[in-house]
Amino acid sequence: MSTIQVSNLTFAYEGSYDNIFEKVSFQIDTDWKLGFTGRNGRGKTTFMKLLLGQLEFSGTISTPVSFDYFPFPVKDPEQLTMEVVSDIYPDYELWRLERELSLLKVAEDALYRPYNTLSNGEQTKVQLAALFLKENHFLLIDEPTNHLDVHARELVSHYLNGKKGFILVSHDRAFLDHCVDHILSINKTNIDIQKGTFSSWWANKHLQDQFELNENEKLVKDIKRLSDASKRTGQWSHEVEKSKNGTRNSGSKVDKGYIGHKAAKMMKRSKSIEQRQQSAIEEKSKLLKNIETSESLQISQLAYPKSQLVELDHVAIRYDGKTVCRDVSFAINQGERIALTGPNGSGKSSLLKLILGEPIPYTGAFHKGSGLRISYVSQDTSHLRGDLSGYARDQGIDESLFKAILRKLDFSRLQFEKDMSLFSGGQKKKVLIAKSLCEEAHLHVWDEPLNFIDVISRMQIEEVLLEHQPTLIFVEHDIEFTGKIATKTVELKD
Repeated sequence: MSTIQVSNLTFAYEGSYDNIFEKVSFQIDTDWKLGFTGRNGRGKTTFMKLLLGQLEFSGTISTPVSFDYFPFPVKDPEQLTMEVVSDIYPDYELWRLERELSLLKVAEDALYRPYNTLSNGEQTKVQLAALFLKENHFLLIDEPTNHLDVHARELVSHYLNGKKGFILVSHDRAFLDHCVDHILSINKTNIDIQKGTFSSWWANKHLQDQFELNENEKLVKDIKRLSDASKRTGQWSHEVEKSKNGTRNSGSKVDKGYIGHKAAKMMKRSKSIEQRQQSAIEEKSKLLKNIETSESLQISQLAYPKSQLVELDHVAIRYDGKTVCRDVSFAINQGERIALTGPNGSGKSSLLKLILGEPIPYTGAFHKGSGLRISYVSQDTSHLRGDLSGYARDQGIDESLFKAILRKLDFSRLQFEKDMSLFSGGQKKKVLIAKSLCEEAHLHVWDEPLNFIDVISRMQIEEVLLEHQPTLIFVEHDIEFTGKIATKTVELKD
């Protein structure tokens, strides 16, 4: 057991006026299974690049281990899978690799197939198995769940639970709970490490936030009380000082020395109250710095004149002679939120495209309401480029509302000036979500909308869907989200 020591770490990207990290210090045990969480754009991937030595910084990072990053780039994906493994770890022992793959339920013949013929889930598992073969290495795992269905996520979480010595970036709450024993969180003003799962960290954060809110409320009242007292005492002092030049009611002269002493005493009391007030203000300024704002969102939903919007009856879809799905029957009724579930490759995205009106070859009966307006969130974000104002204009949505939603999803105003191609994966997905929330539609069709999106934003999206109850059909592998949102589940078989 040894430690990775981070001391006075300060870093900002070239040309930026704001530091991502400023004089940050903490330590990590190399045996920990460390979950890494924080809002999109806070610096999770940047921190891992700093550990890997890919960026220059001030401060020190002392480490007794080497770091490896997941996912690693594959130079030639047409190679056999075992050759891809050899590229990153030439000295691996085959029997050990086969043992790791068996734990991940990957077929043995996967090693003897071209890497690019493996599914995204199989590629994820092969990479993890290869990297965990290395000894005295600390693994930096960056969002491994993005290409995993629900079953594969559960399998990989159990696999990681049997390992140690890694940092895991994931926004899937259930996944983190199953395989980490510490949480590293990038907050607004600091980095915090706590022992436990994501759920225990989140519960502790709620308690801390509530404590700070209560303390803040008390200090606001104290500051007002002290301010009023200071004004009253200052006014009394002023009135007494004025009376030095006056006379008593009896006509005798006033005792200027006594009155001056009394005025000075009141002024001293006023200064003391002001100092206490200033101390209270300073104490208040320390609070609320790490409370995450999660303002409520809104959604534009149109009412459809009929209760049923879409109906599929014994639908089958075939591509290139291969049946993707068959015998699919369900209806989408107004107000329903339907989760389309099933393993990768079972036809979920194909069914969504059929509903969207794309030219998908199918058999069976498919009916879609006349004049139905659909808002779509796709998996793909590669088309996003240019500025947000131009994008809002091109999409025909209200720019002010669009940007207001992005602000609530933790976009800084600096992001509004950037080209969207420079956004992080989570920020790009938020652009698509915000666009969909702005669009007036009868039906929302969302295909894996939460990939890369941080936990707090996921919770905000959950809240708006539960509050406004739009008609929605979606594919999402986050079981926490699906369990809270879906009013009906349609499960597809492989």
